[in-house]
Amino acid sequence: MTRPLLKFFSLTYGVTWICWTASVAISRGNSRASPALTVSAAAVFLLGVFAPALVALLLTERAEGRAATQALLRRVFRWRVGARWYVFAVAYIPAIKLSVAVVHRVATGAWPRFGQEAWYLMAAAIVFSIWVQAGEEIGWRGFALPRLSDRFGLAPASILLGIIWATWHLPLFFVPESDTFGQSFPLYLLQVTALSVAAAWLYWRTQGSLLLVMLMHAAVNNTKDIVPSAVPGATNPFALSTSLVAWLTVAFLWVAAAYFLVQMRKAAKLPGDETASDNPVRFGNA
Repeated sequence: MTRPLLKFFSLTYGVTWICWTASVAISRGNSRASPALTVSAAAVFLLGVFAPALVALLLTERAEGRAATQALLRRVFRWRVGARWYVFAVAYIPAIKLSVAVVHRVATGAWPRFGQEAWYLMAAAIVFSIWVQAGEEIGWRGFALPRLSDRFGLAPASILLGIIWATWHLPLFFVPESDTFGQSFPLYLLQVTALSVAAAWLYWRTQGSLLLVMLMHAAVNNTKDIVPSAVPGATNPFALSTSLVAWLTVAFLWVAAAYFLVQMRKAAKLPGDETASDNPVRFGNA
Protein backbone atom coordinates (compact mmCIF):
# COMPACT_ATOMS: atom_id res chain seq x y z
CA MET A 1 0.00 0.00 0.00
CA THR A 2 2.93 2.36 0.65
CA ARG A 3 4.39 2.15 -2.84
CA PRO A 4 1.25 3.28 -4.74
CA LEU A 5 0.87 6.21 -2.35
CA LEU A 6 4.50 7.28 -2.74
CA LYS A 7 4.13 7.05 -6.52
CA PHE A 8 0.92 9.03 -6.40
CA PHE A 9 2.23 11.85 -4.22
CA SER A 10 5.60 12.16 -5.96
CA LEU A 11 4.12 12.15 -9.46
CA THR A 12 1.31 14.54 -8.49
CA TYR A 13 3.70 17.03 -6.92
CA GLY A 14 6.15 16.72 -9.81
CA VAL A 15 3.59 17.16 -12.59
CA THR A 16 1.73 19.98 -10.83
CA TRP A 17 4.77 22.01 -9.82
CA ILE A 18 6.39 21.63 -13.26
CA CYS A 19 3.15 22.75 -14.95
CA TRP A 20 2.67 25.72 -12.64
CA THR A 21 6.30 26.80 -13.08
CA ALA A 22 5.94 26.51 -16.85
CA SER A 23 2.69 28.49 -16.77
CA VAL A 24 4.31 31.34 -14.85
CA ALA A 25 7.27 31.32 -17.25
CA ILE A 26 4.95 31.48 -20.27
CA SER A 27 2.90 34.29 -18.74
CA ARG A 28 5.91 36.40 -17.86
CA GLY A 29 7.34 35.91 -21.32
CA ASN A 30 4.10 37.09 -22.83
CA SER A 31 4.77 40.54 -24.07
CA ARG A 32 1.46 42.24 -24.00
CA ALA A 33 -0.29 40.20 -25.79
CA SER A 34 -0.26 37.21 -27.49
CA PRO A 35 -3.64 35.59 -26.91
CA ALA A 36 -2.13 32.25 -27.89
CA LEU A 37 0.45 32.49 -25.11
CA THR A 38 -2.20 33.54 -22.61
CA VAL A 39 -4.34 30.54 -23.51
CA SER A 40 -1.30 28.25 -23.43
CA ALA A 41 -0.32 29.47 -19.95
CA ALA A 42 -3.86 28.89 -18.67
CA ALA A 43 -4.01 25.42 -20.21
CA VAL A 44 -0.68 24.38 -18.69
CA PHE A 45 -1.76 25.74 -15.30
CA LEU A 46 -5.04 23.81 -15.51
CA LEU A 47 -3.13 20.65 -16.38
CA GLY A 48 -1.30 21.07 -13.09
CA VAL A 49 -4.60 21.47 -11.26
CA PHE A 50 -5.87 18.21 -12.77
CA ALA A 51 -2.66 16.30 -12.03
CA PRO A 52 -4.03 14.56 -8.88
CA ALA A 53 -6.90 13.04 -10.87
CA LEU A 54 -4.82 12.18 -13.92
CA VAL A 55 -2.12 10.49 -11.87
CA ALA A 56 -4.70 8.63 -9.78
CA LEU A 57 -6.48 7.30 -12.86
CA LEU A 58 -3.20 6.29 -14.52
CA LEU A 59 -1.96 4.39 -11.47
CA THR A 60 -5.33 2.73 -10.90
CA GLU A 61 -5.56 1.62 -14.52
CA ARG A 62 -2.03 0.21 -14.53
CA ALA A 63 -2.17 -1.55 -11.17
CA GLU A 64 -5.81 -2.67 -10.90
CA GLY A 65 -7.29 -2.55 -14.36
CA ARG A 66 -10.25 -0.99 -16.12
CA ALA A 67 -12.87 -2.16 -13.61
CA ALA A 68 -11.14 -0.35 -10.73
CA THR A 69 -10.75 2.80 -12.84
CA GLN A 70 -14.43 2.76 -13.70
CA ALA A 71 -15.33 2.22 -10.04
CA LEU A 72 -13.27 5.28 -9.11
CA LEU A 73 -14.95 7.42 -11.77
CA ARG A 74 -18.42 6.25 -10.75
CA ARG A 75 -17.93 7.86 -7.36
CA VAL A 76 -17.81 11.25 -9.12
CA PHE A 77 -21.48 10.72 -10.04
CA ARG A 78 -22.69 9.25 -6.75
CA TRP A 79 -25.48 11.73 -6.10
CA ARG A 80 -28.06 9.61 -4.25
CA VAL A 81 -27.36 10.82 -0.74
CA GLY A 82 -29.54 12.61 1.81
CA ALA A 83 -30.41 16.25 1.14
CA ARG A 84 -28.78 17.27 4.40
CA TRP A 85 -25.37 16.36 3.00
CA TYR A 86 -25.85 18.77 0.10
CA VAL A 87 -26.76 21.46 2.61
CA PHE A 88 -23.72 20.65 4.69
CA ALA A 89 -21.39 20.71 1.68
CA VAL A 90 -22.59 24.15 0.56
CA ALA A 91 -23.20 25.79 3.93
CA TYR A 92 -20.20 24.61 5.96
CA ILE A 93 -17.79 27.45 5.20
CA PRO A 94 -20.45 30.22 5.12
CA ALA A 95 -21.58 29.04 8.58
CA ILE A 96 -17.98 29.10 9.85
CA LYS A 97 -17.33 32.55 8.39
CA LEU A 98 -20.55 34.11 9.68
CA SER A 99 -19.85 32.67 13.13
CA VAL A 100 -16.39 34.25 12.96
CA ALA A 101 -17.98 37.60 12.12
CA VAL A 102 -20.27 37.42 15.15
CA VAL A 103 -17.43 36.52 17.52
CA HIS A 104 -15.29 39.28 16.02
CA ARG A 105 -18.10 41.76 16.71
CA VAL A 106 -18.49 40.59 20.30
CA ALA A 107 -14.75 40.53 20.99
CA THR A 108 -13.76 43.82 19.37
CA GLY A 109 -16.96 45.82 19.18
CA ALA A 110 -16.65 46.10 15.40
CA TRP A 111 -17.73 43.93 12.49
CA PRO A 112 -14.94 42.55 10.31
CA ARG A 113 -14.64 43.46 6.67
CA PHE A 114 -17.22 41.63 4.55
CA GLY A 115 -16.76 40.57 0.93
CA GLN A 116 -18.58 42.41 -1.81
CA GLU A 117 -19.51 39.44 -4.01
CA ALA A 118 -23.26 38.99 -4.48
CA TRP A 119 -24.67 35.71 -3.17
CA TYR A 120 -26.08 34.72 -6.56
CA LEU A 121 -22.68 35.15 -8.19
CA MET A 122 -21.12 32.89 -5.55
CA ALA A 123 -23.89 30.35 -6.14
CA ALA A 124 -23.30 30.43 -9.90
CA ALA A 125 -19.55 30.06 -9.39
CA ILE A 126 -20.10 26.99 -7.22
CA VAL A 127 -22.31 25.37 -9.85
CA PHE A 128 -19.92 26.10 -12.71
CA SER A 129 -16.74 25.13 -10.83
CA ILE A 130 -17.87 21.93 -9.16
CA TRP A 131 -16.63 19.75 -12.02
CA VAL A 132 -13.23 21.42 -11.98
CA GLN A 133 -12.81 20.06 -8.45
CA ALA A 134 -12.80 16.54 -9.88
CA GLY A 135 -9.24 17.36 -10.96
CA GLU A 136 -8.23 17.30 -7.31
CA GLU A 137 -10.80 15.16 -5.57
CA ILE A 138 -10.44 12.03 -7.71
CA GLY A 139 -6.84 12.03 -6.53
CA TRP A 140 -7.00 13.27 -2.94
CA ARG A 141 -10.23 11.73 -1.65
CA GLY A 142 -10.83 9.10 -4.34
CA PHE A 143 -7.37 7.54 -4.56
CA ALA A 144 -5.20 8.65 -1.62
CA LEU A 145 -7.63 8.84 1.31
CA PRO A 146 -8.88 5.21 1.18
CA ARG A 147 -5.30 3.92 0.95
CA LEU A 148 -4.05 6.15 3.76
CA SER A 149 -7.09 5.14 5.80
CA ASP A 150 -6.40 1.48 5.22
CA ARG A 151 -2.92 2.00 6.65
CA PHE A 152 -3.47 4.53 9.44
CA GLY A 153 -7.22 4.74 10.08
CA LEU A 154 -9.55 7.38 8.68
CA ALA A 155 -9.04 10.08 11.31
CA PRO A 156 -5.21 10.13 11.18
CA ALA A 157 -5.34 9.73 7.39
CA SER A 158 -7.52 12.82 7.05
CA ILE A 159 -4.94 14.90 8.94
CA LEU A 160 -1.96 13.51 7.04
CA LEU A 161 -3.70 14.05 3.71
CA GLY A 162 -4.55 17.61 4.74
CA ILE A 163 -0.88 18.41 5.31
CA ILE A 164 0.06 16.92 1.94
CA TRP A 165 -2.86 18.66 0.19
CA ALA A 166 -2.00 22.07 1.67
CA THR A 167 1.71 21.74 0.82
CA TRP A 168 0.83 20.88 -2.78
CA HIS A 169 -0.42 24.49 -3.07
CA LEU A 170 2.84 26.01 -1.76
CA PRO A 171 4.16 27.38 -5.10
CA LEU A 172 1.04 29.56 -5.44
CA PHE A 173 2.15 31.58 -2.41
CA PHE A 174 5.03 32.90 -4.51
CA VAL A 175 3.08 33.74 -7.68
CA PRO A 176 1.98 37.40 -7.75
CA GLU A 177 -1.10 36.59 -9.83
CA SER A 178 -2.38 34.13 -7.22
CA ASP A 179 -4.84 35.19 -4.51
CA THR A 180 -2.61 33.46 -1.95
CA PHE A 181 0.51 35.42 -2.92
CA GLY A 182 2.38 36.56 0.18
CA GLN A 183 -0.26 35.22 2.57
CA SER A 184 0.62 33.12 5.62
CA PHE A 185 1.29 29.54 4.55
CA PRO A 186 1.47 28.22 8.15
CA LEU A 187 -2.05 29.52 8.75
CA TYR A 188 -3.21 28.11 5.41
CA LEU A 189 -1.75 24.74 6.41
CA LEU A 190 -3.85 24.76 9.59
CA GLN A 191 -7.00 25.75 7.70
CA VAL A 192 -6.63 23.22 4.90
CA THR A 193 -5.78 20.38 7.27
CA ALA A 194 -8.97 21.08 9.22
CA LEU A 195 -10.92 21.22 5.95
CA SER A 196 -9.39 17.89 4.96
CA VAL A 197 -10.84 16.38 8.13
CA ALA A 198 -14.29 17.77 7.29
CA ALA A 199 -14.05 16.51 3.70
CA ALA A 200 -13.02 13.02 4.86
CA TRP A 201 -15.96 12.96 7.27
CA LEU A 202 -18.35 13.97 4.48
CA TYR A 203 -16.85 11.35 2.16
CA TRP A 204 -17.36 8.69 4.81
CA ARG A 205 -20.92 9.71 5.69
CA THR A 206 -21.99 9.82 2.03
CA GLN A 207 -20.62 6.33 1.32
CA GLY A 208 -17.81 7.54 -0.86
CA SER A 209 -19.50 10.27 -2.89
CA LEU A 210 -16.80 12.28 -4.63
CA LEU A 211 -19.56 14.50 -6.03
CA LEU A 212 -20.42 15.79 -2.55
CA VAL A 213 -16.78 16.41 -1.70
CA MET A 214 -16.38 18.25 -5.02
CA LEU A 215 -19.41 20.37 -4.13
CA MET A 216 -17.91 21.18 -0.74
CA HIS A 217 -14.57 22.05 -2.35
CA ALA A 218 -16.28 24.38 -4.83
CA ALA A 219 -18.26 26.02 -2.02
CA VAL A 220 -15.12 26.58 0.05
CA ASN A 221 -13.33 28.21 -2.87
CA ASN A 222 -16.22 30.50 -3.71
CA THR A 223 -17.61 31.48 -0.29
CA LYS A 224 -14.47 31.79 1.86
CA ASP A 225 -14.32 35.53 1.21
CA ILE A 226 -17.75 36.23 2.68
CA VAL A 227 -15.55 37.38 5.55
CA PRO A 228 -12.03 37.62 4.06
CA SER A 229 -9.05 36.30 6.01
CA ALA A 230 -6.34 37.64 3.70
CA VAL A 231 -3.99 40.35 4.90
CA PRO A 232 -3.71 43.12 2.26
CA GLY A 233 -0.13 43.73 1.15
CA ALA A 234 1.32 40.63 2.82
CA THR A 235 4.65 39.55 1.33
CA ASN A 236 6.09 36.81 3.56
CA PRO A 237 4.43 33.39 3.06
CA PHE A 238 6.21 31.94 6.09
CA ALA A 239 5.12 34.63 8.55
CA LEU A 240 2.19 34.12 10.87
CA SER A 241 -0.95 35.98 9.85
CA THR A 242 -1.91 39.21 11.60
CA SER A 243 -5.57 38.72 10.69
CA LEU A 244 -7.91 38.11 13.64
CA VAL A 245 -10.49 36.77 11.19
CA ALA A 246 -7.98 34.21 9.95
CA TRP A 247 -7.17 32.96 13.45
CA LEU A 248 -10.83 32.82 14.44
CA THR A 249 -11.52 30.85 11.27
CA VAL A 250 -8.80 28.36 12.19
CA ALA A 251 -10.26 28.03 15.69
CA PHE A 252 -13.79 27.32 14.42
CA LEU A 253 -12.53 24.90 11.78
CA TRP A 254 -10.61 22.90 14.37
CA VAL A 255 -13.47 22.82 16.86
CA ALA A 256 -15.56 21.23 14.09
CA ALA A 257 -12.64 19.01 13.04
CA ALA A 258 -12.31 17.69 16.59
CA TYR A 259 -15.93 16.51 16.44
CA PHE A 260 -15.40 14.89 13.04
CA LEU A 261 -12.23 13.14 14.23
CA VAL A 262 -14.09 11.62 17.17
CA GLN A 263 -16.89 10.47 14.87
CA MET A 264 -14.47 8.92 12.39
CA ARG A 265 -13.10 6.54 15.00
CA LYS A 266 -16.14 4.43 14.03
CA ALA A 267 -15.22 4.38 10.35
CA ALA A 268 -14.53 1.02 8.73
CA LYS A 269 -13.21 0.42 5.24
CA LEU A 270 -13.59 3.25 2.74
CA PRO A 271 -14.30 2.77 -0.97
CA GLY A 272 -11.18 2.87 -3.05
CA ASP A 273 -9.67 -0.55 -2.57
CA GLU A 274 -12.65 -2.72 -3.44
CA THR A 275 -10.59 -5.15 -5.45
CA ALA A 276 -8.20 -5.85 -2.58
CA SER A 277 -10.63 -7.73 -0.36
CA ASP A 278 -13.68 -9.93 -0.55
CA ASN A 279 -15.05 -8.38 2.62
CA PRO A 280 -18.06 -6.07 2.21
CA VAL A 281 -17.44 -2.35 2.49
CA ARG A 282 -19.05 -0.86 5.60
CA PHE A 283 -19.92 2.74 6.34
CA GLY A 284 -21.37 4.97 8.96
CA ASN A 285 -25.09 5.71 8.71
CA ALA A 286 -25.75 8.13 5.88
